[in-house]
Amino acid sequence: MAKKPVHNEEFRETAVKLALVGDKSIAEVARELGLPEWRLYGWVKSSKKKNGKATGTSNNFAEEQLRKLQKRNKELELENEILKKAAAYFAKTLL
Repeated sequence: MAKKPVHNEEFRETAVKLALVGDKSIAEVARELGLPEWRLYGWVKSSKKKNGKATGTSNNFAEEQLRKLQKRNKELELENEILKKAAAYFAKTLL
């Protein structure tokens, strides 16, 4: 008999996040990862049940990503402001 592949918890969590957050369907993600569709659907279902919400993992992951992007956006705005001031200063000193 063929051995059943064993996937660790980290692999399962990553696969579920890809299925819930990405723009691809669960079936597409399963094919890309070399999994049977029914297995990934089962992991997604048990993840939702475990989190007690219909979109549990997706919301947590999306909220975390949003916070990171908002923080990065503030950093970039600050850097841009500093560079504008530096450019204005050097423009004055060169003339």
